[in-house]
Amino acid sequence: ILDDPDLKDIDPTVLKHCHAAAATCILEAGKQKADISAISTCLEDCKLDKERIEQFCTEYQKNKDALEILLGSIGRSPLHITDVSWRLEYQIKNNQLHKTYQPSYLVTLNVESSDSGSHPDISFSCTMEQLQDLVGKLKDAAKSLERATQM
Repeated sequence: ILDDPDLKDIDPTVLKHCHAAAATCILEAGKQKADISAISTCLEDCKLDKERIEQFCTEYQKNKDALEILLGSIGRSPLHITDVSWRLEYQIKNNQLHKTYQPSYLVTLNVESSDSGSHPDISFSCTMEQLQDLVGKLKDAAKSLERATQM
């Protein structure tokens, strides 16, 4: 969007806010299975002119089925981490056969969803500093949750 020559005179921050607002409107309409009259009424309340409302509704109607399929594939609840496994690995040589001796951790998160259906495990590699940062952030989150439940 930012590279579109028709939009080069618009402040990028305003353009990003407009894009986020339009995406939110489209997602909420799809989530609520809103009909064209409800969408039109909402956009009229936002002071959009009739021509833009008609254009928006036409495009929405053309893509409504695909949007509903996409929203249905996302699921309704976040994944739940059930287990974590890790292993230490050493990179001894790089592609140019230079010795590197760089340790890293391979972390695998076992996840499940309440929406049923299996999800692949989430795996990532990180350095010791990145892993320490992750552990620190998780501890901060746990402390915040503990404080919130004590109130």
